[in-house]
Amino acid sequence: MKLGIIGGTNLAKSLGRKYIDAGLAVVFGVRTDFNIEEAEWKVLNRFYDRLCPYQSAIIQSEIILICCENEHLPQVCEALKEVDLDDKIVIDCTNSYYDKKLSNCNTQIIRRSAPKAIIFKAFNNLGLDYPNSDVLGIVKETYFCGDANLEKIRIKRLIELIGFKAIDAGKMNNATLLEAFYHLTREIAWNKKEESNYHFKLISV
Repeated sequence: MKLGIIGGTNLAKSLGRKYIDAGLAVVFGVRTDFNIEEAEWKVLNRFYDRLCPYQSAIIQSEIILICCENEHLPQVCEALKEVDLDDKIVIDCTNSYYDKKLSNCNTQIIRRSAPKAIIFKAFNNLGLDYPNSDVLGIVKETYFCGDANLEKIRIKRLIELIGFKAIDAGKMNNATLLEAFYHLTREIAWNKKEESNYHFKLISV
């Protein structure tokens, strides 16, 4: 199984490194003007030519994690439209710009661009700046949602493979709730006016 991780963000780099260390084949999809000379990206790319354009990474991969910045999401969606996505799984790890109506969730945009793919949302609680948003490594869980019940087992195992607790948040229409969850942590951090990041932990009582 090959993973395609789309985006040149810290989250993409961090998840990719974790999956490589776990023994999975990983390819990174980046935009054409992306600077691959940054030291950490050069290390990831040095021996395996892992960095390639969006469309190439999507074609090569069975499971695709979208970890790009919002301004590059339209390009990623165009690449999704150009590829046969039958039997591919797409995981949206992003968060849209804050909207009080929660009316423009990134997951909805991706679903429209990839109608034949199996779509999930996961890892978005980490944020694109991860692991900088969790320098102490305290966050050990992520929430995921999706409609394909059989593939949910695969996604749960994929999450757990790199040490996170996978919490099933139900159907795909809950993707907006997962994004709201992320935005609430950012609002708390902003109102505290501190350099610290804030994260939620689920507790069963």
